Amino acid sequence: MKWLREIPAQLQRGPCVLITVAGVRGSAPREAGASMLVSADALVDTLGGGHLEWEAIAEARARLLTGQTAPALRRYALAASLGQCCGGVVWLCYETLTPDRHADWLAVQQRLAQGTGSLRVLRGDALGSTWTNARQAGGLQLPSQPDGQDWCLTQPVLPPDFCLTIHGAGHVGQALVAVLAPLALRLHWHDMREDLLAGAPAGVITQACDTAEEAVAQSPSGSHHLVLTHDHALDLALVEALLRRKDIGEIGLIGSASKWTRFRQKLAARGFAEHQIARITCPIGVRGSSDKSPQAIAIMVAAQVLQWREHVRTPHQALPEKPPPACLRSQD
Repeated sequence: MKWLREIPAQLQRGPCVLITVAGVRGSAPREAGASMLVSADALVDTLGGGHLEWEAIAEARARLLTGQTAPALRRYALAASLGQCCGGVVWLCYETLTPDRHADWLAVQQRLAQGTGSLRVLRGDALGSTWTNARQAGGLQLPSQPDGQDWCLTQPVLPPDFCLTIHGAGHVGQALVAVLAPLALRLHWHDMREDLLAGAPAGVITQACDTAEEAVAQSPSGSHHLVLTHDHALDLALVEALLRRKDIGEIGLIGSASKWTRFRQKLAARGFAEHQIARITCPIGVRGSSDKSPQAIAIMVAAQVLQWREHVRTPHQALPEKPPPACLRSQD
Protein backbone atom coordinates (compact mmCIF):
# COMPACT_ATOMS: atom_id res chain seq x y z
CA MET A 1 0.00 0.00 0.00
CA LYS A 2 2.25 2.72 -1.32
CA TRP A 3 -0.34 5.39 -0.58
CA LEU A 4 -0.29 4.50 3.13
CA ARG A 5 3.50 4.47 3.32
CA GLU A 6 3.66 7.93 1.79
CA ILE A 7 1.03 9.69 3.95
CA PRO A 8 3.33 10.65 6.87
CA ALA A 9 5.96 12.09 4.49
CA GLN A 10 3.35 13.98 2.48
CA LEU A 11 1.79 15.47 5.61
CA GLN A 12 5.15 16.90 6.62
CA ARG A 13 4.92 19.00 3.44
CA GLY A 14 1.30 20.08 3.87
CA PRO A 15 -2.30 18.93 3.36
CA CYS A 16 -3.22 16.21 0.87
CA VAL A 17 -6.34 14.33 -0.17
CA LEU A 18 -6.84 10.59 0.18
CA ILE A 19 -9.17 9.20 -2.51
CA THR A 20 -10.58 5.71 -1.91
CA VAL A 21 -12.65 3.47 -4.14
CA ALA A 22 -15.43 3.12 -1.59
CA GLY A 23 -17.68 0.84 -3.65
CA VAL A 24 -18.09 -0.61 -7.13
CA ARG A 25 -20.97 -2.08 -9.06
CA GLY A 26 -20.29 -3.88 -12.32
CA SER A 27 -17.03 -3.42 -14.22
CA ALA A 28 -14.53 -0.86 -12.88
CA PRO A 29 -10.81 -0.07 -13.31
CA ARG A 30 -9.93 -0.83 -9.68
CA GLU A 31 -11.42 -2.83 -6.84
CA ALA A 32 -13.10 -1.38 -3.76
CA GLY A 33 -10.47 -0.39 -1.23
CA ALA A 34 -7.94 0.86 -3.80
CA SER A 35 -6.65 4.29 -2.81
CA MET A 36 -4.69 7.24 -4.19
CA LEU A 37 -2.99 10.16 -2.49
CA VAL A 38 -3.07 13.60 -4.09
CA SER A 39 -1.18 16.70 -3.01
CA ALA A 40 -0.69 20.01 -4.75
CA ASP A 41 2.35 18.69 -6.63
CA ALA A 42 2.43 14.90 -6.18
CA LEU A 43 0.42 11.76 -6.96
CA VAL A 44 0.88 8.46 -5.13
CA ASP A 45 -0.68 5.20 -6.37
CA THR A 46 -3.56 4.96 -8.84
CA LEU A 47 -7.31 4.51 -9.22
CA GLY A 48 -6.77 2.79 -12.55
CA GLY A 49 -5.99 5.72 -14.82
CA GLY A 50 -8.23 7.11 -17.51
CA HIS A 51 -10.78 9.87 -17.26
CA LEU A 52 -12.09 8.69 -13.89
CA GLU A 53 -8.69 9.23 -12.32
CA TRP A 54 -8.31 12.60 -14.07
CA GLU A 55 -11.67 13.74 -12.65
CA ALA A 56 -10.71 12.49 -9.18
CA ILE A 57 -7.38 14.33 -9.21
CA ALA A 58 -9.10 17.54 -10.31
CA GLU A 59 -11.68 17.17 -7.53
CA ALA A 60 -8.96 16.53 -4.94
CA ARG A 61 -6.88 19.54 -5.95
CA ALA A 62 -9.97 21.75 -6.01
CA ARG A 63 -10.58 20.70 -2.40
CA LEU A 64 -7.02 21.67 -1.50
CA LEU A 65 -7.33 25.05 -3.22
CA THR A 66 -10.63 25.92 -1.55
CA GLY A 67 -9.73 24.49 1.86
CA GLN A 68 -12.57 21.95 1.97
CA THR A 69 -12.08 19.57 4.90
CA ALA A 70 -15.40 17.73 5.20
CA PRO A 71 -15.29 14.18 3.76
CA ALA A 72 -17.18 13.71 0.50
CA LEU A 73 -18.66 10.77 -1.42
CA ARG A 74 -19.06 10.99 -5.19
CA ARG A 75 -20.75 8.62 -7.62
CA TYR A 76 -19.31 8.10 -11.13
CA ALA A 77 -21.03 6.18 -13.92
CA LEU A 78 -18.34 4.73 -16.18
CA ALA A 79 -20.14 5.57 -19.39
CA ALA A 80 -19.70 7.81 -22.42
CA SER A 81 -20.32 10.96 -20.36
CA LEU A 82 -17.09 10.19 -18.47
CA GLY A 83 -15.20 9.11 -21.57
CA GLN A 84 -15.11 5.49 -20.39
CA CYS A 85 -16.95 2.36 -21.44
CA CYS A 86 -16.53 -0.01 -18.49
CA GLY A 87 -20.26 0.19 -17.88
CA GLY A 88 -20.04 0.00 -14.11
CA VAL A 89 -20.50 2.48 -11.29
CA VAL A 90 -17.79 3.65 -8.87
CA TRP A 91 -18.16 5.56 -5.60
CA LEU A 92 -15.09 7.57 -4.61
CA CYS A 93 -14.53 8.89 -1.11
CA TYR A 94 -12.47 12.05 -0.56
CA GLU A 95 -10.79 12.82 2.75
CA THR A 96 -8.60 15.88 3.25
CA LEU A 97 -5.65 15.02 5.46
CA THR A 98 -3.96 17.78 7.40
CA PRO A 99 -0.54 17.88 9.12
CA ASP A 100 -2.12 17.76 12.59
CA ARG A 101 -3.18 14.13 11.83
CA HIS A 102 0.41 13.07 11.05
CA ALA A 103 0.78 11.02 14.25
CA ASP A 104 -2.48 9.12 13.63
CA TRP A 105 -1.45 7.93 10.18
CA LEU A 106 2.08 7.15 11.31
CA ALA A 107 0.66 4.91 14.05
CA VAL A 108 -1.45 3.01 11.48
CA GLN A 109 1.63 2.53 9.31
CA GLN A 110 3.67 1.28 12.27
CA ARG A 111 0.93 -1.16 13.32
CA LEU A 112 0.91 -2.57 9.80
CA ALA A 113 4.68 -3.00 9.78
CA GLN A 114 4.35 -4.96 13.03
CA GLY A 115 1.79 -7.28 11.41
CA THR A 116 -1.29 -5.75 13.04
CA GLY A 117 -4.22 -4.61 10.94
CA SER A 118 -6.57 -1.68 11.49
CA LEU A 119 -10.05 -0.81 10.31
CA ARG A 120 -10.50 2.67 8.90
CA VAL A 121 -13.96 4.13 9.56
CA LEU A 122 -14.97 7.33 7.78
CA ARG A 123 -18.45 8.80 8.16
CA GLY A 124 -19.87 11.54 6.03
CA ASP A 125 -20.67 13.68 9.06
CA ALA A 126 -17.26 13.22 10.74
CA LEU A 127 -14.14 15.35 10.58
CA GLY A 128 -11.92 12.48 9.45
CA SER A 129 -11.09 8.82 9.76
CA THR A 130 -11.10 6.93 13.03
CA TRP A 131 -9.40 3.58 13.58
CA THR A 132 -10.41 0.39 15.35
CA ASN A 133 -9.17 -3.18 15.38
CA ALA A 134 -9.72 -4.83 12.01
CA ARG A 135 -12.40 -7.36 12.91
CA GLN A 136 -14.84 -6.96 10.01
CA ALA A 137 -14.92 -6.77 6.25
CA GLY A 138 -14.81 -3.47 4.44
CA GLY A 139 -17.77 -1.92 2.69
CA LEU A 140 -19.79 1.17 1.99
CA GLN A 141 -23.10 2.28 3.45
CA LEU A 142 -24.62 4.66 0.95
CA PRO A 143 -26.63 7.71 2.07
CA SER A 144 -30.30 7.07 2.66
CA GLN A 145 -31.26 10.41 1.07
CA PRO A 146 -29.91 12.19 -2.02
CA ASP A 147 -26.91 14.33 -1.08
CA GLY A 148 -27.14 12.98 2.49
CA GLN A 149 -24.17 12.74 4.81
CA ASP A 150 -25.22 9.52 6.54
CA TRP A 151 -22.81 7.38 4.55
CA CYS A 152 -20.02 5.31 6.06
CA LEU A 153 -16.89 3.77 4.60
CA THR A 154 -15.13 0.91 6.37
CA GLN A 155 -11.74 -0.04 4.93
CA PRO A 156 -9.56 -2.78 6.40
CA VAL A 157 -5.86 -1.98 6.27
CA LEU A 158 -4.29 -5.38 6.77
CA PRO A 159 -0.89 -7.01 6.37
CA PRO A 160 -1.00 -9.01 3.14
CA ASP A 161 -2.11 -12.62 3.60
CA PHE A 162 0.24 -13.83 0.90
CA CYS A 163 3.87 -14.45 1.88
CA LEU A 164 6.57 -15.31 -0.65
CA THR A 165 10.17 -16.33 -0.01
CA ILE A 166 12.63 -15.98 -2.88
CA HIS A 167 15.81 -18.04 -2.66
CA GLY A 168 18.47 -16.48 -4.88
CA ALA A 169 19.69 -12.94 -5.54
CA GLY A 170 21.21 -13.37 -8.99
CA HIS A 171 20.03 -11.65 -12.16
CA VAL A 172 16.56 -13.24 -12.16
CA GLY A 173 16.16 -12.84 -8.41
CA GLN A 174 17.02 -9.13 -8.62
CA ALA A 175 14.59 -8.60 -11.50
CA LEU A 176 11.85 -10.59 -9.77
CA VAL A 177 12.11 -8.67 -6.50
CA ALA A 178 11.89 -5.40 -8.43
CA VAL A 179 8.64 -6.59 -10.07
CA LEU A 180 7.03 -8.03 -6.93
CA ALA A 181 8.08 -5.53 -4.23
CA PRO A 182 5.36 -2.94 -5.04
CA LEU A 183 2.58 -5.54 -4.85
CA ALA A 184 0.41 -6.54 -1.89
CA LEU A 185 2.44 -9.39 -0.46
CA ARG A 186 4.99 -10.05 2.26
CA LEU A 187 8.30 -10.65 0.52
CA HIS A 188 11.31 -12.44 2.03
CA TRP A 189 14.58 -12.71 0.12
CA HIS A 190 17.38 -15.16 0.98
CA ASP A 191 20.87 -15.62 -0.41
CA MET A 192 24.28 -16.58 0.90
CA ARG A 193 25.77 -13.43 -0.66
CA GLU A 194 24.80 -10.62 1.68
CA ASP A 195 26.10 -7.89 -0.64
CA LEU A 196 23.55 -8.84 -3.31
CA LEU A 197 20.71 -8.28 -0.84
CA ALA A 198 21.89 -4.81 0.12
CA GLY A 199 19.82 -3.00 -2.49
CA ALA A 200 16.50 -4.59 -1.56
CA PRO A 201 13.46 -2.30 -1.99
CA ALA A 202 11.77 -0.92 1.11
CA GLY A 203 9.58 -3.48 2.83
CA VAL A 204 11.47 -6.55 1.57
CA ILE A 205 12.82 -8.69 4.43
CA THR A 206 16.31 -9.98 3.61
CA GLN A 207 18.22 -12.82 5.21
CA ALA A 208 21.78 -13.90 4.44
CA CYS A 209 21.87 -17.66 5.04
CA ASP A 210 24.94 -19.91 4.95
CA THR A 211 23.12 -23.15 4.09
CA ALA A 212 19.94 -24.34 2.39
CA GLU A 213 18.73 -25.80 5.68
CA GLU A 214 19.15 -22.44 7.42
CA ALA A 215 17.31 -20.60 4.64
CA VAL A 216 14.36 -22.96 4.82
CA ALA A 217 14.29 -22.95 8.62
CA GLN A 218 14.21 -19.11 8.61
CA SER A 219 11.20 -19.03 6.26
CA PRO A 220 7.83 -18.07 7.79
CA SER A 221 5.13 -20.67 8.23
CA GLY A 222 2.67 -20.57 5.36
CA SER A 223 5.11 -18.93 2.96
CA HIS A 224 5.25 -19.85 -0.71
CA HIS A 225 8.73 -20.37 -2.19
CA LEU A 226 10.67 -19.68 -5.37
CA VAL A 227 14.01 -21.41 -5.81
CA LEU A 228 16.28 -19.73 -8.37
CA THR A 229 19.84 -19.72 -7.11
CA HIS A 230 23.10 -19.71 -9.06
CA ASP A 231 23.87 -23.35 -8.20
CA HIS A 232 21.93 -26.49 -9.19
CA ALA A 233 23.24 -28.38 -6.17
CA LEU A 234 21.96 -25.60 -3.91
CA ASP A 235 18.62 -25.63 -5.72
CA LEU A 236 18.32 -29.36 -5.05
CA ALA A 237 19.23 -28.95 -1.37
CA LEU A 238 16.63 -26.19 -1.03
CA VAL A 239 13.75 -28.12 -2.59
CA GLU A 240 14.66 -31.18 -0.55
CA ALA A 241 14.56 -29.13 2.67
CA LEU A 242 11.31 -27.46 1.57
CA LEU A 243 9.62 -30.81 0.90
CA ARG A 244 10.37 -31.84 4.48
CA ARG A 245 8.33 -28.90 5.80
CA LYS A 246 4.59 -29.46 6.09
CA ASP A 247 3.63 -25.85 6.80
CA ILE A 248 4.49 -24.12 3.54
CA GLY A 249 2.58 -23.37 0.35
CA GLU A 250 3.59 -23.63 -3.28
CA ILE A 251 7.17 -24.41 -4.35
CA GLY A 252 8.43 -23.06 -7.66
CA LEU A 253 11.75 -24.05 -9.20
CA ILE A 254 13.44 -22.26 -12.07
CA GLY A 255 14.93 -24.47 -14.77
CA SER A 256 14.42 -26.44 -17.94
CA ALA A 257 12.42 -29.60 -18.46
CA SER A 258 15.65 -31.63 -18.52
CA LYS A 259 16.76 -30.12 -15.20
CA TRP A 260 13.41 -31.06 -13.69
CA THR A 261 13.72 -34.64 -14.97
CA ARG A 262 17.07 -35.01 -13.21
CA PHE A 263 15.71 -33.43 -10.03
CA ARG A 264 12.69 -35.74 -9.99
CA GLN A 265 14.96 -38.76 -10.27
CA LYS A 266 17.27 -37.56 -7.50
CA LEU A 267 14.38 -36.69 -5.16
CA ALA A 268 12.78 -40.10 -5.75
CA ALA A 269 16.12 -41.79 -5.02
CA ARG A 270 16.25 -39.90 -1.72
CA GLY A 271 12.93 -41.36 -0.63
CA PHE A 272 10.37 -38.75 -1.64
CA ALA A 273 7.06 -40.11 -2.90
CA GLU A 274 5.52 -38.96 -6.18
CA HIS A 275 2.80 -36.93 -4.44
CA GLN A 276 5.48 -35.08 -2.46
CA ILE A 277 7.55 -34.29 -5.55
CA ALA A 278 4.39 -33.07 -7.28
CA ARG A 279 4.30 -30.14 -4.83
CA ILE A 280 7.06 -28.55 -6.92
CA THR A 281 6.24 -26.55 -10.06
CA CYS A 282 9.09 -26.69 -12.56
CA PRO A 283 9.71 -24.94 -14.86
CA ILE A 284 8.13 -22.05 -12.98
CA GLY A 285 6.42 -19.23 -14.86
CA VAL A 286 3.58 -18.81 -17.32
CA ARG A 287 4.17 -20.05 -20.86
CA GLY A 288 4.07 -18.22 -24.15
CA SER A 289 7.38 -16.39 -24.54
CA SER A 290 10.81 -17.57 -25.71
CA ASP A 291 12.57 -14.50 -24.24
CA LYS A 292 15.17 -15.71 -21.74
CA SER A 293 16.33 -12.33 -20.43
CA PRO A 294 16.17 -12.01 -16.63
CA GLN A 295 13.49 -9.34 -16.88
CA ALA A 296 11.26 -11.44 -19.15
CA ILE A 297 11.68 -14.51 -16.94
CA ALA A 298 10.85 -12.40 -13.88
CA ILE A 299 7.63 -11.18 -15.48
CA MET A 300 6.53 -14.70 -16.39
CA VAL A 301 7.33 -16.01 -12.90
CA ALA A 302 5.60 -13.04 -11.28
CA ALA A 303 2.47 -13.79 -13.32
CA GLN A 304 2.33 -17.29 -11.83
CA VAL A 305 2.93 -15.89 -8.34
CA LEU A 306 -0.12 -13.66 -8.82
CA GLN A 307 -2.13 -16.79 -9.68
CA TRP A 308 -0.96 -18.38 -6.44
CA ARG A 309 -1.96 -15.26 -4.54
CA GLU A 310 -5.52 -15.41 -5.83
CA HIS A 311 -6.08 -18.59 -3.81
CA VAL A 312 -5.38 -16.91 -0.47
CA ARG A 313 -6.50 -13.28 -0.79
CA THR A 314 -9.82 -12.02 0.58
CA PRO A 315 -11.27 -9.26 -1.60
CA HIS A 316 -12.64 -6.03 -0.18
CA GLN A 317 -16.42 -6.15 0.03
CA ALA A 318 -18.00 -4.66 -3.10
CA LEU A 319 -21.49 -3.29 -3.39
CA PRO A 320 -24.01 -6.02 -4.32
CA GLU A 321 -25.07 -6.60 -7.90
CA LYS A 322 -28.68 -7.04 -6.81
CA PRO A 323 -30.67 -4.07 -5.47
CA PRO A 324 -29.46 -3.46 -1.90
CA PRO A 325 -31.67 -2.94 1.14
CA ALA A 326 -33.22 0.47 1.61
CA CYS A 327 -30.47 1.59 3.97
CA LEU A 328 -27.86 0.86 1.28
CA ARG A 329 -29.80 2.01 -1.75
CA SER A 330 -28.29 4.73 -3.87
CA GLN A 331 -30.04 7.42 -5.86
CA ASP A 332 -29.66 5.50 -9.17
